[in-house]
Amino acid sequence: MNAMLKGGLVGIQTAMGSLTPMERKVAEYILQHPEKVVGLSVQKLAEYAEVSEATIVRLSRTLHCKGFQELKLRIAGDLSHTLQSTETYQEIRTDGSTRHLIESVSHNNIVSIQDTLSLLSPESVEKAIAALSAARKVGLFGIGASAMIAEDFKQKLSRINRWCEIGAGFDAQATIAANLLPGDVVFGISYSGQTEDMIRSLEIAKHNGAVVITLTRFGSNPVAELADIQLFTSTLEKSIRSGAMASRIAQLNVIDILYIGIAGNHYEESVQSLENTRQAVKAGKRNG
Repeated sequence: MNAMLKGGLVGIQTAMGSLTPMERKVAEYILQHPEKVVGLSVQKLAEYAEVSEATIVRLSRTLHCKGFQELKLRIAGDLSHTLQSTETYQEIRTDGSTRHLIESVSHNNIVSIQDTLSLLSPESVEKAIAALSAARKVGLFGIGASAMIAEDFKQKLSRINRWCEIGAGFDAQATIAANLLPGDVVFGISYSGQTEDMIRSLEIAKHNGAVVITLTRFGSNPVAELADIQLFTSTLEKSIRSGAMASRIAQLNVIDILYIGIAGNHYEESVQSLENTRQAVKAGKRNG
């Protein structure tokens, strides 16, 4: 079993809200009978779930699998993961003890990263690192909480002398996108994948030939559908507040992965740039 083939059950749970009614019907059957499903043919699953075979194929593709066979392998990988039964999200109570608060928030952040790792495609990460490393310019797009993730990425890329600019609203994003050229990159961050301003901005960048990379919640969404390279995160909490927190941690983890990959592609240059910026900041504080 390929150790990387996991995330079938996490992917279904994360994408549930974006599924069609018939896709949701088979998804719910899979979640209720995962051990049984890994041994079924697409014909048998269609019979048991009372859906068409085409629905199962569509669900597999919605979950970014090549077909039902890959989905089954990912479900089997989840079932073989020894922590599967214990690594679940905890509801955060505001009336509990401080110890419970510390443990619950920390636990949910850890699980969010673990779930994201099961959904993050190494091939897509490799393509994203290559595109970002080769880009003349990088536009980093994020609105609201996603703008903070973009700001973190900008700070990291700037330290290793990579040209980048943030668009935290439509006007700024459209201005950046309008001046991008083929080979440049726009990196769109939107947890929901539904942000209208982001969609319009990415369309402008795509029209100009820029490589579009997106970081969104796992599943089918309009922002990811515009991407040349799709990256996904996952959080499954019931609480809106805890979801916003854990999704940010998962996104920052992906940003760190990309940053280290880019720096590694230009190792000597990156080390020198980091030293240059460190010395410049140190001198500025000394003379300030």
